[in-house]
Amino acid sequence: MKTTTPQAPPSSKSSTATAKTIDKTRAEAFVERAWEQDILPTITEYIRIPNKSPHFDPKWQENGHMKKAADLIEGWCKKRKLPGLKVERVQLPNRTPLLFMELPGKGDDTVVLYGHLDKQPEMVGWRQGLGPWQPVREGDRLYGRGGADDGYAAFASLTALEILAEQGIPHARCVILIEGCEESGSYDLPFYIDHLEQRIGSPSLVVCLDSGCGDYERMWSTTSLRGLVGGDLVVEILREGVHSGDAGGVVPDSFRIARSVLSRLEDQASGEIVPKAFHAKIPPERVEGAKACAKILGKRGYARFPWVEGAKPQGTDPAEILLNRTWRPALAVTGAEGLPAIKDAGNVLRPRTALKLALRIPPTVDGDKAAAALKQILEKNPPHGAKVAFQNGGGTSGWNAPKLERWLERAVDDASQTFFGKPAASMGEGGTIPFMGMLGRKFPKAQFVITGVLGPESNAHGPNEFLHVPTAKRLTGAVAAIVADHFTRA
Repeated sequence: MKTTTPQAPPSSKSSTATAKTIDKTRAEAFVERAWEQDILPTITEYIRIPNKSPHFDPKWQENGHMKKAADLIEGWCKKRKLPGLKVERVQLPNRTPLLFMELPGKGDDTVVLYGHLDKQPEMVGWRQGLGPWQPVREGDRLYGRGGADDGYAAFASLTALEILAEQGIPHARCVILIEGCEESGSYDLPFYIDHLEQRIGSPSLVVCLDSGCGDYERMWSTTSLRGLVGGDLVVEILREGVHSGDAGGVVPDSFRIARSVLSRLEDQASGEIVPKAFHAKIPPERVEGAKACAKILGKRGYARFPWVEGAKPQGTDPAEILLNRTWRPALAVTGAEGLPAIKDAGNVLRPRTALKLALRIPPTVDGDKAAAALKQILEKNPPHGAKVAFQNGGGTSGWNAPKLERWLERAVDDASQTFFGKPAASMGEGGTIPFMGMLGRKFPKAQFVITGVLGPESNAHGPNEFLHVPTAKRLTGAVAAIVADHFTRA
């Protein structure tokens, strides 16, 4: 089955653009050798490095883990046999490193491929024999922090381009960006995008390998990403802790105050976010997309989570549940201070409770405005005159993909049929990739393929995260096919 769709090329391209298609058998053999002999051993070493994102390792420069990870990936990339490939580490003062790679191509167009090398923190709850910095391969799964999110991206991107080089298939100029700050909201990336603006150029296609997949049976592309408002809700009622028997009934409990304040934001029975400021009208095409995705996944859309026995999701309709995780706001309390471990907790009424909040917002809600609204809602009229503050708050806007041009829609489906054996599928994702909104604003005419390997049970950011190796291999071939089709598009 062919993976490109030959058409009459634009006048700026060579006539050879219509000629060649990817040989699937050769491509799969190439990918298998590359992954098993070269990529997986390197990713295994990458997983061992605790290169946590700056928000989780404020001393990342002194600790040197980020440098070590960048060294490893940069060294691997420089060994690729791609004529004209330039691999450069760019590091602005006091900012995380960025790997900038450029591969010449035919014509005057540009494709950007994106990934990141920083990681989430350890998290508790890893299964016995596994750990965040302890790579373990069990069958199709390579366990450890960062392999799937998003260490594989640089390897898959360059290997996809090696497939094209090995088969003599033309492509546009390609730029690969691997950043070191994504898990902290990509706050360093805008400085690099501005710094490298002339060298990046004006891409007509952006391929991002940092997203998820509904299953491991086909290629999935992401149609939207939620935004995020994060910060710390801090409640103070006393200068120091006091005996709960002495003060109980007189001094309000700081946790109850925090709970009361959060009820302004979230209906504690249903989980629904109450203020209209955090909601958006869901576009009809996204509603239809959720219904189509629900037909593919059914209950698997939510059964994939590690529920305790008897637990149920927020809702019963699979399509509505998908919209809950992609187009509706949702709150999570992801951390706490002021609460001693149970074994250390005495009969003391605590002076302070602090909660780390993560409020996911719909793709079209402005992140800065949402952050300002959240601060105002939480801080106004504090119960019992307590000190209530929303600190370290900030917002990141989400992203709603432009409609795919017909050539790209065909290219993605062809690539999925060729390397996965099934038609492509698409859905919104509940997470945030700040790079996408940034690029979408900067290059409004660009087309986007947002994809990834984070499928059922892969558990990015949590315990037992794994890279599904067969999906990573197939996706490598699919990216090659899409980049080739980009060159021959009408």
